Amino acid sequence: MPLPADWRQRAVSPSDAIALVRSGMKIFVQGACATSTPLLQALAARDDLDDIRLYHLHLAGPAPWLEGDKWQRFHSISLFTGPGLRKPIEDGHADFVPIFLSDVPGLFSSGRVALDVAFVQLSPPDKHGSCSLGTSVDAARAAVDTARFIVAEINDQMPRTHGNTSVPFDRIDAFITTDRPLHEHAPGNENPVEARIGEIIADLVEDRSTLQMGIGNIPDAVLSRLGDKHDLGVHTEMFSDRLVELVETGVITNKFKQVHPGRTVTSFINGTKRVFDFVHDNLAVEFHPCDRTNDTAVIRRNPRVVAINSAIQVDLSGQVVADSFGHRIYSGIGGQMDFIRGAALSRGGKAIIALPATGKGGTVSRICTEINPGAGVVTTRGHVHWLVTEFGAVNLHGMTLRERGAALISIAHPDFRAELTKDLKRLRH
Repeated sequence: MPLPADWRQRAVSPSDAIALVRSGMKIFVQGACATSTPLLQALAARDDLDDIRLYHLHLAGPAPWLEGDKWQRFHSISLFTGPGLRKPIEDGHADFVPIFLSDVPGLFSSGRVALDVAFVQLSPPDKHGSCSLGTSVDAARAAVDTARFIVAEINDQMPRTHGNTSVPFDRIDAFITTDRPLHEHAPGNENPVEARIGEIIADLVEDRSTLQMGIGNIPDAVLSRLGDKHDLGVHTEMFSDRLVELVETGVITNKFKQVHPGRTVTSFINGTKRVFDFVHDNLAVEFHPCDRTNDTAVIRRNPRVVAINSAIQVDLSGQVVADSFGHRIYSGIGGQMDFIRGAALSRGGKAIIALPATGKGGTVSRICTEINPGAGVVTTRGHVHWLVTEFGAVNLHGMTLRERGAALISIAHPDFRAELTKDLKRLRH
């Protein structure tokens, strides 16, 4: 449908935009850089609402609905969490759902979580009357397709992205207009341990590989050391600023991918204005919902998939803890298992888990005899392949429990190897 000439005049205030919200509703909140802070602030200001359930992935910016005792009326449910929600979850003021990222859209499309409202931040509509979901398609695609109502922030600074991102303007029930910077996540400064891990992983990446990487200093350390590679491809759930340089220097060409050749494929981005400008109206970058980007059957079709994911702990049998410190939730299952399995099934693929050998200032080995009580095993010992620390890389696939224990000890910090060896002998007789 053509775009109405007066579309901007139809914008309302944030408080009027959320006037359709009623007690007992289930609301999806688009996340990461696309978090609509004005809509969330207006929602939190409502004192006439009760039993509101907010479903979301990682959110950026403040969490006004958790201030004071508001958490008793606004129930936050993280499907993947970040810094702002860790303490509320630990305190019992918010909740967490352990779930593969690839399964999140199905919660909404199946009706298991029947959404009433989707809060999204969109790019301005084009002449054909289509907005785009901008920087975060992930589960937002299923949310806007299934929610009864769409409440939008249409931001002049939201990039127009391509792929499965279109939201018809006439599908929006109420909207505000803004011209504000998106939430940013700047790259960190790597330390010597992260630098060494980056070097080791970069050596495992072959020409014509297809990359999946998360956010953080270790993935960034890898990306910054791939400048001598050729014809890399990208099929990932997310990427950030460090990827842009590899595209601009011709390292990433996507020539040899089987799925969407010639295009970088992602589900969302998290970074700074540099990456926002890079994806804006860029036909060489496609955004797809996470039940497609993270579909193992799709991932495995690409050659030499290198999946790079992080861990908190790994025990001597190869169980990978990645979402919690004991009972304390830190992040989520996310796409780790989706891509670990997809990479393992890819022709020439490498499924890589990377972590520093120690934690707590070098006082604790992160390769341990047993995982902490309450810790969540995200990648099972049956799925794990490559493990990397600053002391080396080992491939556990096909090894016995005794062999993999010895292999893991070889990349543990030297200060802990004797104790781990003693424990391994006790456990494996």
